[in-house]
Amino acid sequence: MPQRILVVEDEPSIAELIAINLAHSGFLVDRALQADEAMRIIRLRKPDLLILDWMMPGKSGVQFTKELRSNTELQNIPILMLTAKGAESDKIQGLDSGADDYVTKPFSPKELIARVKALLRRSSTLSLGDDILKLGPMQLDPSTHRVTVSFPNQSDQYINLGPTEFRLLQFFMSNPERVHSRSHLLDRVWGDQVYIEERTVDVHIKRLRASLAEAGCDHFVETVRGSGYRVTKSPSQ
Repeated sequence: MPQRILVVEDEPSIAELIAINLAHSGFLVDRALQADEAMRIIRLRKPDLLILDWMMPGKSGVQFTKELRSNTELQNIPILMLTAKGAESDKIQGLDSGADDYVTKPFSPKELIARVKALLRRSSTLSLGDDILKLGPMQLDPSTHRVTVSFPNQSDQYINLGPTEFRLLQFFMSNPERVHSRSHLLDRVWGDQVYIEERTVDVHIKRLRASLAEAGCDHFVETVRGSGYRVTKSPSQ
């Protein structure tokens, strides 16, 4: 069955360009002009991926991304942010909001389709295993996409993670104590998504730590200066 893409873009000419290229690549395409309309479509038929314009009337793409990432039913939808903002600080802001990738206008339709396909491969075919993983107070269940934190004499806590942060944590917990360079993480977690920059790894690590911090578990993710990152069974603090 063809995969379905929702394009949320308020400029008709750009939306039409994207929709035509997606259709020619074999995708089913829905279109929305702004966030509220997009949410109605998502509720009706959940897309496999969302292409989202940053600057929209009413709710911005960044605000809408944060809303989706806080919704347990919708937080796993891959999001590609599309915007005219090209500065590094803007890219980081977009990724910090929960977007999985970022394309600046004007863009090459071929590159856009390549990024879409790479995001879909990453979310659907890149498998890190289905075993339940445990590390410290954390338990990760790939089948339910749930991370549970259990401390003695406390109620269980559930950590909401976006799809990229979930795969990062799953990979780390599958390989505890090992130090992974940014390039290695790109290869193992992002797969063959060649457009992703190493700097993006740092952004997603920051987001993962922020989510874990809500349950007091951010110290399990360690930075190894000059080498990369690891998850440890015995954090120093």
